[in-house]
Amino acid sequence: MEILLVDDLAPEAQDWLAERHSVEYRPELAKDPSALRKAIYNVRALVLPRKLPVNREFLDFAPLLDAVARLHVATDNTDLEACRDRRVRVIHPSTASVRSNAEYLLGALLLLLRQGIGLSFAGERHAPPLIGQELHGSVVGILGLAPSAHVLTGMLAALGVRMIGYDPAVHHTAPIWERLKVRPVTAREVVATADAVCVTVLYASRYRGMIDEKLLAHCKPGQVWVGTTRSSLFEAQALSEALQDGRIEACMLDGGEEGFAARGSPLHDVENLYLTPRLGAHTHQARLRASWYVAHRIHETLTMPRSTAFDQILSAPAPL
Repeated sequence: MEILLVDDLAPEAQDWLAERHSVEYRPELAKDPSALRKAIYNVRALVLPRKLPVNREFLDFAPLLDAVARLHVATDNTDLEACRDRRVRVIHPSTASVRSNAEYLLGALLLLLRQGIGLSFAGERHAPPLIGQELHGSVVGILGLAPSAHVLTGMLAALGVRMIGYDPAVHHTAPIWERLKVRPVTAREVVATADAVCVTVLYASRYRGMIDEKLLAHCKPGQVWVGTTRSSLFEAQALSEALQDGRIEACMLDGGEEGFAARGSPLHDVENLYLTPRLGAHTHQARLRASWYVAHRIHETLTMPRSTAFDQILSAPAPL
């Protein structure tokens, strides 16, 4: 067997691979680590779901492995150093969901700026109408310049939105700010000025808890927040207090990490915090882009001599 699929590819991409290689689809192995390790002994390429870790121990069971692929963006569960040492190519479609995440953020902004939307979501069909706000003419703060922010800023500019922004890793004189039509300011100015804040920081461990009480103390009252980045950027207690005292009208985050708003968390009973299960990346189009990218890179890897040196162990981004 050349290719083992433990995660779903789009049918078109899977059929394309099957015409060129020996492919086996066994999603049940995702729930049986022991069976998975037995199954990968003669496998040259693997497509795995997000939660299955790839480390040195795992690679010991796959001596012929040339490539490991995932359909999601992050590489958290992949030991890149171990893969590099074993010359295993790591394939992940790093930009396949950029546009879908940008559209999620835009949709979340449009929803939350209409005050009282949470009552309708909760099933109150006859809730009294509240005065909301239009995006046109509003000030939106862009907190972080992840790729999805690049697409989102174009959408917002077309709607007549004024944009300010901050990224801890991008200097305020960098040309990217002008290109995106975003005025660079400090993080404190973003939260003090914006009507809405989009959190699109490229996560690094040093940014854990960067959105804390010190920053949220300066929130413009009635602000709304949306985000597709990791929830660990937020200090839970500080966010809870800001949501309950009116500094933040509502917050919608895509993909809260385990325990973020679980029982015992200060966010557990906060009614104006909305968490969605990574819906931003889950569109038909994003899945197609990711699947075709993975299929083409796997084929490329398996048809090249094993001694061929790739420029990077990590694959290049997929097109938008």
